[in-house]
Amino acid sequence: MSIRRSALVVGLTASLGAVACGATAGTGAVSPAPIVTETTPVASTTADTPSPTPTAPPEFTSKITKVTRDQVRYSWRPGCPVSYTDLRMITMTYWGFDDKPHTGQLIVNASVAEDVASVFKKLYDFRYPIKRMEPVDKYKGDDYASIDADNTSAFNCRAATGSTNWSQHAYGLAVDLNPRENPYVEADGSHAHSNADDFVDRPLKKPGVINAGDRVVEAFASIGWGWGGDWTGTKDYQHFSKSGR
Repeated sequence: MSIRRSALVVGLTASLGAVACGATAGTGAVSPAPIVTETTPVASTTADTPSPTPTAPPEFTSKITKVTRDQVRYSWRPGCPVSYTDLRMITMTYWGFDDKPHTGQLIVNASVAEDVASVFKKLYDFRYPIKRMEPVDKYKGDDYASIDADNTSAFNCRAATGSTNWSQHAYGLAVDLNPRENPYVEADGSHAHSNADDFVDRPLKKPGVINAGDRVVEAFASIGWGWGGDWTGTKDYQHFSKSGR
């Protein structure tokens, strides 16, 4: 074979080898297979996500139960004007000064338990704040200690302030509401609790304060109860009672 012919054969062989290996030279070249990458769709975090719904405050609840002797160990004794069996415990929700609902207890006469619970429902509905609500037995029946703690209470077998006669509290027919914000004020302006110094004068616009003709007074008036803030001379701004005394 001549040298020229040998070179032609070698060149043709090299060209065919290149095409067979997927080279791109010439119109008959074979392109490499494309690389396919699968991706997982990312869920939208905003488009279909509903806005959070604000949590509604719990509804007012109240439960009226009989009172046991042990529950009034300090606040009741033989010789009181009513028997402890004539009393009822109201366990109910109230709004605190922290703008949160709490559960408190109030001991009243059985004959007024339903009415009193209905008043506190009204106070709850317009979020009137109450500092605390505990039976006076938590303070061993000490009215001064209960008032100093700004405790809302009702039954306590004791005499009326400055008198030897029974208080309306001794019958379970009176409620003292936020006694710090609503102090007992003598006709000369004096009062017994120094923590109430800023709450003596009326009218006064502060949380928990009771003023003449306001919603708290009206709520108790709706069950026929009177307010100590309407008394002549001495004012008992915390005090509501069935008799008005």
